[in-house]
Amino acid sequence: MPIQHGPWTIQQTKVKYHNSFISIREDQVLQPDSIPGTYAIVKMKPGVAILPIDNDKNVYLTKQFRYALGKESIEVVSGAVEEKEPRQSAAHRELREEIGIIASELIDLGVVDLDTSIVRCPMHMFLAKQLTTTETDQEGTETIEKFYVPLDTAVQMVIDSKITHAPSCVLILKAAKHLLKI
Repeated sequence: MPIQHGPWTIQQTKVKYHNSFISIREDQVLQPDSIPGTYAIVKMKPGVAILPIDNDKNVYLTKQFRYALGKESIEVVSGAVEEKEPRQSAAHRELREEIGIIASELIDLGVVDLDTSIVRCPMHMFLAKQLTTTETDQEGTETIEKFYVPLDTAVQMVIDSKITHAPSCVLILKAAKHLLKI
């Protein structure tokens, strides 16, 4: 039975790949111009991106090898939200697991979509304040190095494309706007 999806009509859906983190489906569609076609959608677990900032306006970033890129990437703390897990709980969990930080305050800075054309993966962004440190609990797939820089240096790293991870870029710029009231 066809399903209207905005100006598109989905005639048939087939899951091409699925695991606990990602699902890829292919839809047989009638395009807005009424020509038959296909459309693929990648659906991932929703995520959180967290930028911890200390009292001296230093932000804590991560550096890790990213398999898909084939190189190291500088990013904010980020990870998946588990099913039925509140976003704030996921943010606290990821901070502790990845870089050993506990934040007494989380400020919600909104959401960013990774790629609105074929990927469905909302990333919920938080600024973390009032920080204390603890032990990390990284997963076996993670080799995360924690470091800190002044917030203005992180902003410049985004401008200079030293940070290219989209949620990290958006979060750093939103945090700067929030904190500097610009």
